[in-house]
Amino acid sequence: MTRTLDRALTGISGILVTPYDENGDIAPQKLVPVLDRALGAGLHMPVVNGNTGEFYALTTDEASTMVREVVHLVAGRAPVLAGVGRGIRDAQALAKISANAGATALMVHQPPDPFVAPRGIVDYLKAIADASGGLPMMLYLRNDTIGTKAIADLCAVPGVKGVKWATPNPLKLAEAKAACDPDIVWVGGLAEVWAPALYAVGARGFTSGLINVWPERSLAIHAALDNGDYVSANKLIAGMKAYEDIRAEEMNGTNVTGVKAALTALGRDCGPTRPPSAWPLTTAQQEKLDAFIATNGLK
Repeated sequence: MTRTLDRALTGISGILVTPYDENGDIAPQKLVPVLDRALGAGLHMPVVNGNTGEFYALTTDEASTMVREVVHLVAGRAPVLAGVGRGIRDAQALAKISANAGATALMVHQPPDPFVAPRGIVDYLKAIADASGGLPMMLYLRNDTIGTKAIADLCAVPGVKGVKWATPNPLKLAEAKAACDPDIVWVGGLAEVWAPALYAVGARGFTSGLINVWPERSLAIHAALDNGDYVSANKLIAGMKAYEDIRAEEMNGTNVTGVKAALTALGRDCGPTRPPSAWPLTTAQQEKLDAFIATNGLK
């Protein structure tokens, strides 16, 4: 399992949206066409309960249902990475449920609490690992100001297999990578746009919300980077700039909005986003999205 996970981590970790029905309740079955297309295109590892999945807008019960349903829908076609986080009791409960559901590994969200001690995160990880029965863990690092030593301490916790590096600081990534066990897999956590820069300092694989909408483009970028073809990768990334620009508006508050609006436009409606995410797109944003879809012949 470890070898399979290592290969998947160096591929694309595709962060699935969380679909809602007309009443605003979660509707996991709406993911069927999204998953079938992404896995058919070669997606290496679906991720449930990530930020593109609006993890912090879900109750723990909803997140529990999502991991059970996604593992069922994937049906062994790929490893499944399950996000856990929030308060330690919720994180432990979700870790245990994810393990029982058949998730391959856990993605541990960096605690957003205003009073976080780096050594407290070590205890947080150990408690989650115990609750899951020892499932491998990928750390989701959105704030690298904790410093290289603290990052190395986190990576030394038994069970940590990878780090999703989600800060725009490639040199700090290189420094952290050099300070940690060489078996740790460093994953580009800022999606396609930042993947070349992070690859250049040793990251392999990247996370993607684009796989919900255009998995073929994500896989092409990954293939180019794996072949060391930065020119082709950057050209492919430039071709999706209009879409990523929409997602980055309003302090990134349209990040998931852009994905769900595109799914709706393509006939794979997964419902709106929940506040505090923006919904719907503004008229200007929607016009840009429609033009992007038409220009690229998406369907």
